[in-house]
Amino acid sequence: MIIIGITGTLGAGKGTIVDYLVSHKGYTHYSVRRFLIQEIEKQGLPVNRDSMVSVGNSLRSLHGPSYITDCLFEQAKEHGTNAVIESIRTEGEIISLRKQPHFFLWAVDADAQLRYRRIRLRQSETDYVSYEEFIANEQREMHNTDPNKQNLSRCISLADFTLNNNADIAHLHARIEQILTQIEQ
Repeated sequence: MIIIGITGTLGAGKGTIVDYLVSHKGYTHYSVRRFLIQEIEKQGLPVNRDSMVSVGNSLRSLHGPSYITDCLFEQAKEHGTNAVIESIRTEGEIISLRKQPHFFLWAVDADAQLRYRRIRLRQSETDYVSYEEFIANEQREMHNTDPNKQNLSRCISLADFTLNNNADIAHLHARIEQILTQIEQ
């Protein structure tokens, strides 16, 4: 069983990579975002980025830095097929997942203006923000010394593979195939 963890900047293409792995390669998708939305809804909070950050940080503080991805990994293990865990945001999540055989961390990034245009097009619950809010949200999640809080910069630096997603989708798919050839050997 191969486990791919996906980290990266906001709107860089994590979901697009997941869609490809699921539809073309048969991977099963486990989403930190979906996990958090379910918890936010249980708590009766508004579904937005602030709630996601707050609830995620709270769960990690209560249960440990890798709590969310540990829960998702256990689901993947029960299913037993190749899996992709999307939206890895803390070093603790990576440390825990690295204990599993055949775990690979992928990071994706793209130009900030391009990423903002992409989030405006996808129109999810957390995407109705100005460009300034988008950048502020990302900066809030970029560097943090608290192990229970997001540190995208550190996560990206720990990636086994990095995908630059400034070109078209065909280039992204080609890079995915290139990486899969390396890890499936």
